[in-house]
Amino acid sequence: MPRPRHDSELLPAKERMRNAFWALLEDREYRKITVTDIVHEAQVNRNSFYYHYGSLSELADDAILQEVENTSIAQLVDETTDDHGIPSMDDDAVREHWRKRISAAINSSEHRTRLNHMALLAGPHSSPELMDSLRDFTRMTLFTALKLDESDMTLRSDLYIDFAVGGILAILRRWPELREMNVAQTLYDDDIATMAIGLYLSMSGDEVRDSWERIFRRRGEAPANQQ
Repeated sequence: MPRPRHDSELLPAKERMRNAFWALLEDREYRKITVTDIVHEAQVNRNSFYYHYGSLSELADDAILQEVENTSIAQLVDETTDDHGIPSMDDDAVREHWRKRISAAINSSEHRTRLNHMALLAGPHSSPELMDSLRDFTRMTLFTALKLDESDMTLRSDLYIDFAVGGILAILRRWPELREMNVAQTLYDDDIATMAIGLYLSMSGDEVRDSWERIFRRRGEAPANQQ
């Protein structure tokens, strides 16, 4: 039987390198991070780095994609739609699910760490390349969660996706401020929940006009074209 490796209790090399990427990005600008910094921080050798990644940008993309794919928003959408991307719950049920999911995420150290990481991508140490990766992976994750085919997207749906991504990026830019506040109460406030659910229904296979009119009727407001 082979002897166990000295580092057998350490995290896998790829995970250590992803963690090193986030630790270094918190400490310095992305343009100042080198492969040497990564291997030193992760306690791996250069051969191990290049076995898994062709460049620092490949590591960055891998680290970003892992965080984006595991966000609560993507999971929320996936949990409340059927196999065709159609909402599988009524509006009130989706709203309640939204509150529970946001509350659980904010109170989870794992999810807060994930938000802290993603906020670095919208912060002063980031770069245009990192922001592009964050934006592209967020779009891709929403497409996947909503079971949408980008080649069949209407202009309306594409604009809603862009609007959703922009909102997520805005929250990440302000996350250093928001995490010091009672952010959970803000994010599952009825107005925010209604806006998020309306946006979610609009991006899904549900009919956009019917979705918004149904939401506003429930809130005791008439749609604009009926006033």
